[in-house]
Amino acid sequence: MAAEPLKTLFYPFEAEAIPLPRKDGCVLFLGAEPGFRSPGGFDAGLHLVQGFRPHFRALEAAGYTVTPRAEGSGFDAALVLAGRHRGQNELRIAEALERVAPGGPIVVAGGKDDGIDSLRKRINILVALEGHLPKHHGVAFWFRQAGTGAAEALRAANPDLVVEGRFRTAPGMFSFDRVDTGSKLLAESLPDGLTGNLADFCAGWGYLAAEVAERSPNLSGLDLYEADFEALEAARLNFCGAVEPRFFWADLLTETVERRYDAIVMNPPFHSGRAAEPGIGAGMIHAASRALKPGGRLLMVANRQLPYEQVLAAAFSSHAEIARDGMFKVFSARR
Repeated sequence: MAAEPLKTLFYPFEAEAIPLPRKDGCVLFLGAEPGFRSPGGFDAGLHLVQGFRPHFRALEAAGYTVTPRAEGSGFDAALVLAGRHRGQNELRIAEALERVAPGGPIVVAGGKDDGIDSLRKRINILVALEGHLPKHHGVAFWFRQAGTGAAEALRAANPDLVVEGRFRTAPGMFSFDRVDTGSKLLAESLPDGLTGNLADFCAGWGYLAAEVAERSPNLSGLDLYEADFEALEAARLNFCGAVEPRFFWADLLTETVERRYDAIVMNPPFHSGRAAEPGIGAGMIHAASRALKPGGRLLMVANRQLPYEQVLAAAFSSHAEIARDGMFKVFSARR
């Protein structure tokens, strides 16, 4: 997320279109991201909600009160930072409506390229908007809490999904409405009968871990690592296998993995927002190398155009491409 929507979110207070919250008040901030600055006179306490581990850690390090899920009720006001995911935006607004005290203002802002205007129009059908302002290449709009009917409608429009008849997911998660094509290719390429301790890095809502458990029932341990809190909670519900898994909400690029593994499976991300960042995948490869025992094996999938071969050569004693299709390639590498 660019810094611009964060500026847009606080602009109605700067423009005096909305009164500043009282100093002893408490404001819920859903989707909070690092780098925001409250306007002068905005002295109310902020309760930040952020489930993406890197953002969570940065906000916590800056001294804010932050949780991965919203907690409490009766907030004086709420701020909602909207992003690219329509369903996630609508569910955050529903959360704000449910947790803000009657009559409290709810301010929503996002970038124009992320569909904030269409979100504003959809919400205006459910609740009467008090106003909206464009600024910093985005739009902020606001309304008052006036009952939970709108929240119920938003939740009904964005129910949890069941993918392939077994995996529960929700809007905002990576590939929440289908099994990702790259993950499917990796699953099809996995050897049967893996043994020892195995980890799924970037586990998402648990598809790969479930496939591994089905193909390798004699694992002695299976750990799932994921930066998206809600996806990891979904993985807890989705897993069913002979081994009892452990779940770690972690930023693998900055947090140390303590346990050592015989094998790791991985479909690493390579985007930050809209921009491709192959460095994320490269960092994940190095994290996997550090977490493997000598002789341990990494099995990973990547987009065909990403140049990970040199990274694998530097981090592992050997590597080979073992499968590919029109979009993806699968690697096997030995520590």
